[in-house]
Formats: sequence, C-alpha cells, structure tokens
Amino acid sequence: MVTAHAETAEKEIFGHPRGLTYLFTTEMWERFSYYGMRSLLILYMVKYILLPGHAEQVLGYASMRDALEFAFGPLALQPLASQIYGLYTAFVYLTPIFGGLLADRLLGQRRTVIIGAVLMALGHFMMAFESLFLVALLTLILGNGAFKPNISTQVGGLYAQDDPRRDRAYSIFYVGINIGAFFSPLICGTLGESVGWGYGFGAAGVGMVIALVTYFFGLRVLPPDARTTSIRAPHEVRRFTSQERRAVIALLFLCIPMTCFWAGYEQQGNTIALWADAFTDRSIDLGIWTGLIPTTWFQAFNPFMIFAFTPLVLALWRRQARRGSEPSTVAKIAYGCFGLAIANLIMAAAAWHTGDGGTASWLWLFAYFVVITLGELYLSPVGLSLVTKVAPSTHLSLLMGVWLATSFLGNFVAGWLGSYWSGMEKANFFLMIAAIGAVTGLMVWAVNRPLKALLRT
Repeated sequence: MVTAHAETAEKEIFGHPRGLTYLFTTEMWERFSYYGMRSLLILYMVKYILLPGHAEQVLGYASMRDALEFAFGPLALQPLASQIYGLYTAFVYLTPIFGGLLADRLLGQRRTVIIGAVLMALGHFMMAFESLFLVALLTLILGNGAFKPNISTQVGGLYAQDDPRRDRAYSIFYVGINIGAFFSPLICGTLGESVGWGYGFGAAGVGMVIALVTYFFGLRVLPPDARTTSIRAPHEVRRFTSQERRAVIALLFLCIPMTCFWAGYEQQGNTIALWADAFTDRSIDLGIWTGLIPTTWFQAFNPFMIFAFTPLVLALWRRQARRGSEPSTVAKIAYGCFGLAIANLIMAAAAWHTGDGGTASWLWLFAYFVVITLGELYLSPVGLSLVTKVAPSTHLSLLMGVWLATSFLGNFVAGWLGSYWSGMEKANFFLMIAAIGAVTGLMVWAVNRPLKALLRT
C-alpha cells in the first residue's frame, strides 16, 4: 500500500508527516466536543431535562422510560439518568465496529470520517433543544461510530509497516485526545453551568465543526483509503496453531477484568460527578483568588493527569526493565484493577469522614483521580498493546473489536451500578465499586503465571 509518507516524505513536521498534525488536531477537537458534552450530561439530566415539565417535551421519552423500567423496574430520577448515561457511553463504544465495517466495505475512511463529524456536530447542536434530547444522543452515537475507528487507522497509514515512528505517532495522537478532554470541561462545563445548558452544548458543537474544517484542510496530505475491495488471490484458510488458540482463550479471559474495570472507571462522569456536585466542598482559597471550583472541572483532572503521569510511568517501567523487575503485562492489568479498588476506598473514606449531610474537601477527589489514573495507565494502553502482540494476524481486527467491546459492556454495567447511587449509603456504594476492582484484580493475579506463559508476556 502506498502511504502518504511515501508520497510526501520531504514534507514533515518535527520528524513526522504533516498529516499527523492534522489528524492530531482533528482528534483533539473531536474529543473536546465529546468530553465537553459528557461533562454536562448527568447534571443536565438530574437538574433539568428529566424533571417534570421538561421530560414530557422530549421526543421518545415515555417509550425510553417504559423500556428501561420494564428491564430494571421502577426508576426514580437519578437511577433513570444513570441508566441513560450508561446506555449512551456504552453504545459510543459499540458502534465503531460497524463504522469500521462501513468504511472497509463501502465508503472508505475519508468519507466515513466526514459523515461521522457532520453527524456529531449536528448532535451537539441538537442538544440545545429540549425536544431533541434523545434524538441528539442517537445522532452522536452514530456519528462517533463512523468517526472514531477511521480517524485512528489513518494515523498508521501515514507510515510504512516497518517505520519505527509508528508507535511514537500513536503516543502523540493519544496526547491530542487528552488535551481535548482536559480543556473541554473547563470551557463547555463552565458555560453550561454558569451561562446555560445550551451554551455548553453549543460550544461542544463548535469544537466539532473546527474538527471537521481541520480535517478538510488536511485531506491533501492524509493517506488514501485502504483498498479493501481489490481482488485478492485465493488463499487457504489457516487454522489456529495450539499456541494461538491458547492465546485467544487467554485474551477472552482477560476481557472479564477489563469489563469490570471500565464499569468502575466510568463512574467518573456519572456518580463521581454527582458526588462532586452535592457532597464536595468545592471552595478554594489561593490568596489572590477565592471561589468555588465548578463541578464539571473535576472531569479535567483525569486527562491532565494522563499526560502528566505517562512519562513518569514509562520511566519507571524502563528502570524496572533494566533491573529485570518490570511486571508482566498480566500483572500490570491486575495492578490497574487494584488501582480502581484503592481509588474507591479513598472515596469511601471521604464519605465516612463527612458523615450524614456533610461535604468533603475537594482534595479527596484529587486523590481519587491520582490513583485511578495510575490504574488506567497500567491497564488500558497495556491491554491494547497486548492484543496487537499476541492475536493471530488473520483475526487481529476481530479480536481488537472484541477487546474494545469491553468498554461497551463496562459502560452498560456502569450505568446499572450508578442506578443504585441514590438508594445506598455513599460509603457503601464506593465500597461496592472497590470490591469489584479488588476481586477482579485478585482473579487476574491468581492466574498471572499460567496466563503469562500462554501469552508469552
């Protein structure tokens, strides 16, 4: 396949093809729009759109509520909002499978990305209209499914298969994701909370329009669509070797703790946002400025810590590797689950400390985000790397799709778990999430040695 890099080798920025700059910027603004809207979503539902007098105006609301109550029983305001939040974030991680198939089989990556960006921009602007709330969520889900998988594959298309810059390019691309995720709650969240919900959602829509315009400007230096419909010589279907079969089984087993981790991790935009809003003392005194930290700003902690801690974690692993003590991939996944457990134990301690009706210092949430971010860094990128290393090449895309589907299941379970928030003591709720992290971590740790042998990592 001819890559954009091969065609424009002389046109580089900081040692990488110019196309990476456009893809980086496009993804940064897309993530700005996604996380900006998500930082407002649970608060918007419990404080406005699902309240009597507003909910009745939402197209499809009665049918949605009836379906959820048929599955889960009667739902009060907060449990209903958590279920909707969980369904939205879950399907955001399911539809990319179909978006990838659409690009591979029919439209190509470029056209599918453009369609996805247009749908997402429309979805964000529709959020400003009460009656279109559920229609907007559906539009965003479909747009994300078309956009997300195809923007990522184009990064790899900028480089030859053996180009050592490919891994670094994806690291740079990941930084773009977290820059967008960092600034979005500060801008969209502040506008939504302080000026009006529509202004926050509108800002997310503007971010998506900027992403679309950036992508259009970069088309001339982006890689061509992969030719997946070309005629190939017939080949014999190769069966898995015994080692490949064992590796696939091991990967499928590890999908269980991955799902459990995401179920706890995704409480950040759900019950953690509710805790920050109602149970946190958000006052801060910097001497020259005193005020309240907006609730949505706490959603910026995690992305900021990701790009702040990543160099430190990588340096630690390099140091451990030199000493021969770097944990195995499976052990790192176990540590990630333990990070989820410890982070929620911190929140349980905060709930015990405040007692009934009190508010906890915002520093408890800061400590929570420090620990859960470290857990994420030990688990999420390590898992993606694991799939690319051990999955049989003939089934790599399929197994990557299965692996990413753990985020779909995890977000779905997260919404279900979040529905218990208003009916439980807050300390007990956090203990429940901590127990999920601890049990799955122990489960992975218990099978570390056999899985390490099967995966050869």
